[in-house]
Amino acid sequence: MTFTEAVKTCFSKYVTFSGRASRPEYWFFFLFIVIWNAIAGIIDWQFFTTVSTVEANGTTTVTATSSQPVQGIVGLVVFLPHLAVAWRRMHDTGRSGLYALFPLLLMIGAGLVLVFGIGIADVFAGGGSMDLLFTRVTLLLLVPTMLVALVSPLLVLWWLTRPSQPGDNRFGPAPQGTRP
Repeated sequence: MTFTEAVKTCFSKYVTFSGRASRPEYWFFFLFIVIWNAIAGIIDWQFFTTVSTVEANGTTTVTATSSQPVQGIVGLVVFLPHLAVAWRRMHDTGRSGLYALFPLLLMIGAGLVLVFGIGIADVFAGGGSMDLLFTRVTLLLLVPTMLVALVSPLLVLWWLTRPSQPGDNRFGPAPQGTRP
C-alpha cells in the first residue's frame, strides 16, 4: 500500500472500526498526520502568533503566544480516522481494538484516583488520622497507576508495529498485500 492509498483508505473508512488495517496503512496515515500537524504549526506560528515584550528591572522578556487554531482544526479532522485505523490495526494483530485506548483509559483512571482520593481526604481536612489515611491510600494507588500509564504507550506502540496475523482471524480477512 502506498502513502496516497493509505490516506485515501483511512479517510474513506473515517469511522469504520471493524475489519483490519495493515502496517503500511496505519504508519503511512500516521506520517500524514505528523506532516499536516507540522504544516499547521507553521501556519499558526506565521499568522496566529502574537509577540509581547515586557521590560522590568533592566531585563527584557519576550513572550510569543498562539491559540493554534489551524492545529486544532487538523487535530479534530484526523482524530476519528486515526482512532479507527489504530483500532483496525489492533484487530490485524489479533487484539481487541480497545487496546488502542489503553493509555488513555489508564490516564483517566489515574486522574480519577487523584481527584476522588484527594476529595475524600479533603472531607477529613481536620488533620486527623483519616485525612492522613486517605492521602496515603491515594498515593499508594496513584504511584503504580502512573507508572503503568507511562509504560502503556510503549506497549501500544509495540503492538502497532507487530506483523499481521497470517490469514483470517476473528476480526475478518487479512488486508490485501499483507505480509506476516
